[in-house]
Amino acid sequence: MASHWFLGRAASRYVGTCPLAESYVDRASYQAGSAAELAATRKENKYVDIGASYIFEPIAIETLGVFNASARQLLADLGRRMSINAGEVRETSYLFQRISVLVQRFNAVLLHDSLPAADCTY
Repeated sequence: MASHWFLGRAASRYVGTCPLAESYVDRASYQAGSAAELAATRKENKYVDIGASYIFEPIAIETLGVFNASARQLLADLGRRMSINAGEVRETSYLFQRISVLVQRFNAVLLHDSLPAADCTY
């Protein structure tokens, strides 16, 4: 019973802080990576005006590690260039692993913040 309460609380907190979250759920339930693609498209639409001054490439990552297609391409190219400079052929893998760890750490922070505060006053 506690897990259902906790999951409901965490989900409602996330949906409350991100009003677009429910629209991602429908898309993600059909195909892996579709939520990341939708998020990337929304980011492109949001920042359409900065295209003349800067190079903009949206990076959207789903919780289980699915990247949007253009982010995968960008990071693979960046990793390849890092491999050439560092002389380490696994640099691309390391780059993707570091990003995955960052996503996990952020999710841990969100999970921790959704727990009720412990009463230590006795």
